[in-house]
Formats: sequence, C-alpha cells, structure tokens
Amino acid sequence: MELKNAMLCAAAFAPSLLGAKELPNIIYIVTDQQTASAMSCMGNTDLHTPNMDRLAQAGVLFRNAYCSAPLSGPSRASMFTGYTSHEIGLSRNNVPMPDSVCTASLGWLMQRAGYECAYAGKWHVHTPSIPDKEFGFAAIHPHNDNGLAEASVAFLEREHTRPFFLVVSFDNPHNICEYARSQNLPFGNLPELPQDEWPGLPANFARNPYDADVIGYEQESNYSAYPTRHYSPDDWRRYRSLYFRLVEKVDAEIGKVVDAIDRQGLWKNTVVIFTSDHGDGVGAHHWNQKSALYEEVVNIPLIVTLPGKKNAGREMPQLINEGVDFFASVCDWAGISLPEGLHGVSFRSLAENADTEQAHQPYVVTETTFDKGVARGWALRTPRYKYVLYDKGLYREQLYDMVNDRGEMRNLAIEKKYREVLVQHRAWLNEWMKLHRVAQIRPEVHLIPEM
Repeated sequence: MELKNAMLCAAAFAPSLLGAKELPNIIYIVTDQQTASAMSCMGNTDLHTPNMDRLAQAGVLFRNAYCSAPLSGPSRASMFTGYTSHEIGLSRNNVPMPDSVCTASLGWLMQRAGYECAYAGKWHVHTPSIPDKEFGFAAIHPHNDNGLAEASVAFLEREHTRPFFLVVSFDNPHNICEYARSQNLPFGNLPELPQDEWPGLPANFARNPYDADVIGYEQESNYSAYPTRHYSPDDWRRYRSLYFRLVEKVDAEIGKVVDAIDRQGLWKNTVVIFTSDHGDGVGAHHWNQKSALYEEVVNIPLIVTLPGKKNAGREMPQLINEGVDFFASVCDWAGISLPEGLHGVSFRSLAENADTEQAHQPYVVTETTFDKGVARGWALRTPRYKYVLYDKGLYREQLYDMVNDRGEMRNLAIEKKYREVLVQHRAWLNEWMKLHRVAQIRPEVHLIPEM
C-alpha cells in the first residue's frame, strides 16, 4: 500500500524543469529540542556555538519565531504539510500522515517545481527515518546524527543539474531526554564538566504561583517524560550543563555542512534556513522536556541566510510560526502558489527587505497536546503579550508582558487592569480557532472563557 501511494504521489507531481535554473537552492538545517536562547549569538554565555553564530553573522536572525507545536511529530508535520497538526489528525507523535496530505506535502511540491529533493536525518512523521521517495525526497541518511553531516556534505559536493532542496535534520540536543532518564545517549555520551563549571539557575527557575495547575498534573502523571520532579538545584545545574554541551555537539556537526557550503561556493544562489522543531524547559519553572507552552519550549531559533548573504547580521522582531510559515516561505522561494486552504505567511520578504518596521502578521499561535497526556493548550503571541489557554484546571488562562516579563513570572490574566488586553487576546484566539476548525468541548461549552 505504501509503495502504491508513493507511485501515485510521483505521478501526480512529475517534475517540470521550466525556469528551474533561476530558482535558488534551499538548505534546511533542523535541530531537535533546541530553545531559541541556546546559541551564543543570542547572548547566552553558558555555551559556545560558533557555527550557528556564523549563520547569524551571514544571515537574518528572527528573535520571535515559534514552533507550530512543542512536540516533534506534530511540529514536523506542520513544516512539511503547511497545516496545523490538529487539522490533519497529527497532534500526537507516531501518527501516519494521511494519504490525501502526502500528495501535496512539501517534497512533492518542490519536485513539481523542478527541485532535486534530498533528506538526511530525523523525519518523525511518523517513522524515525523518512522512507525513500515516499514523500518526494531521496533518503540519503537515516535518523542518526553519526555520519549525518558527512552524508549531507557528500550531497553538496555532487554535480547538480537543477536546483536542490536539502533537509539536514539532526536529533540533538534531544539526547537530553535520555540523559534525564539516566540512559546512555544514542550518539555517544559526553564528558561532564566539574560542578564549579555548571551554569547557574535561570531567573525564572521558580514556578509562578498562578501558573496553570494542569502542568503539575502532567508532570506527576508521566514519570518517563518528567523524571526531574524531585531534582535538587544542583541536579538542575547539571542538567543545564549537559543540555548546553549537547547543543555544542550538534553545532560542531552543523559546522561541517557550513564548511561545505563555503568550499562549494554555494552562498551566491542558496537560501540556508536554520531552526529547531521545538525547545526544552531547561529548568525554567522546574520544567524539562516539551509540551508545555513556556517560552523556553515554544520560542525556537530561526536564522535565514539569503543568496549572496544579503542583509547579513540583521535581527528581526516580527512574529513567525516556524511550521505553517516555513512551508509558505519555501513555496515562495520556489515559485509555488500556496495550496488552497493553507494559511501560512511567507517570511521571504521580511528577510529580503530586513525592515524591522515592516508589517507582517498580528499574532502567531502554538498549539499543544501533551505527550502521552490529557491536556490541550494554545499560546497566542502578539508583539507585546503572550496569551496562554489550557483546556482544563485552575489558572488555565495566562497573560504575560513579553517586553517586561519574558520569563513569565507574573500572570496578568488575574489582574483587573489588564481585562481589556485579556478580552482582545481571547477574541484573536477565537478567530484563529474558527479559521483552523478547532472543535469545541460541546456547542454550548467553548474552550475560551466568555465566548
């Protein structure tokens, strides 16, 4: 059945090379579970990421990029289909992509536009490694960080007769999950730094007293995901130290790919996009892993290096959904009309114009279904505020001032003077839920208070 579906996909999207030579190459470098602040170019002195920094120096850094969903499968499904994950039944890990979506997924669209498509590393929609040619990509390396960079470099060193779309998808720093469970790390254990070299605790290490209580419930109910419930402060420092070492490890692998781009002279006609599928709690609010809608979990790196390194070193404040907006952006660079029913907004013009005042979109939304859990939630980010809503429990509504309280320690939703701001953000989330067909609890019971 899978082979038949792949053949149908191929027939529907046979390549057309008309005008292909004018199109840029696109290299998409993705890490797994990397929070936006885990780069030295973001001012973090607890780690050193020279190769991510090289990309930032050569490209445009977006400080307010958010994952579509803080879980690998749903986030990646959004990147490669252009839909929010719940719209296509992919809100949890290990769920196969529907056949109807496969035929219009990004690999096939790019092939139709004349691209040679290759995929190296983690796929996770739903199998760990991408099946060869089933989603429009030639699989050049499985889900394994060992040898991934070398396979990608070998692809870049080939002669190409048409533009290429290469995905380089690393697993790290996701190995922090195995570390927290006291397991061996899949791609090799790391030497530990002595205790006096462990980083300190974040300023928002404590739980906000008006945080959503359903988060504590999820933490208590899933020991496999959250074995950190009884960590001491030093346990958390050790966790943070290993997490940052894992980021440095994947940074070194990324450097091999960046070196190959240099050697092959590919910068002149290549768009390089670097991001992650979601972040990690890194000890903020005593949280490890993903799923929760904390800033450390949903705010992710996004660096776009343009052909000729145009606008090198610029930083942009606009809001990006690194799921549906990534899909729309790649289509934009490839000259593909966005398929009907998709609502992503391309960030191509933002990167190319590098105008910090350029209007883009008034908000972005991240949705979550807790991994192996029961809670659902949504985070709506506007330029000034972040509104968080969970579907159950005490203090399920939160509102934070992202200018003065990016650490999310003061929940403004409980304060009367922010009532007008709260109501406006409820209305925006309601607008988004209607657009993306979010089912309510019952016709007479709306997920959003007072709707």
